[in-house]
Amino acid sequence: MNGQRPAWREPMVWLIAILPLFALAGGIAMIYVAGGSGGGDAVADPVKRTAQVQVSDLGPDAQARRLGLSAIVRVDRNLVEVLPVTGAFDRAAKLRIAFQHPVRAAADRSLLLQPSALGWRSAATLEDGHDWNLELTSQDGRWRLYGRLPKRQKAAHLKPALPSEAATP
Repeated sequence: MNGQRPAWREPMVWLIAILPLFALAGGIAMIYVAGGSGGGDAVADPVKRTAQVQVSDLGPDAQARRLGLSAIVRVDRNLVEVLPVTGAFDRAAKLRIAFQHPVRAAADRSLLLQPSALGWRSAATLEDGHDWNLELTSQDGRWRLYGRLPKRQKAAHLKPALPSEAATP
């Protein structure tokens, strides 16, 4: 009974062959995930990269802070509504709101809101199974407000990205 077994019946041969294959498959999966849709930036603004520094235009944020703007976004079953809270909004102008998926850029939505009696509104249905990053802008892009709509919530507060002038040192 000293006969040798075939190589394919030895467990060590299988370990030597399978472990590198699993490592290769895992590496390919990681490259696929890393190169998928959507960027790693939390803000979808166009950004210039100069000497390892990212530069973004903060003019619309500063304008929203100067005007003292803030708003509430309310999401209902088939309706998105923006209600002004503070500041001098142009109540006759249309607004644009972007619902940005935190991971998948392909799931992002943009709506043009029409003026209404209480604020602005648009008919739309949104998925509520995940958070949304919100960006509200005037139609001409002069100012913008940011906020986050947590999953399964129906309303969010929008405010300028820059702190108020009183809080600035």
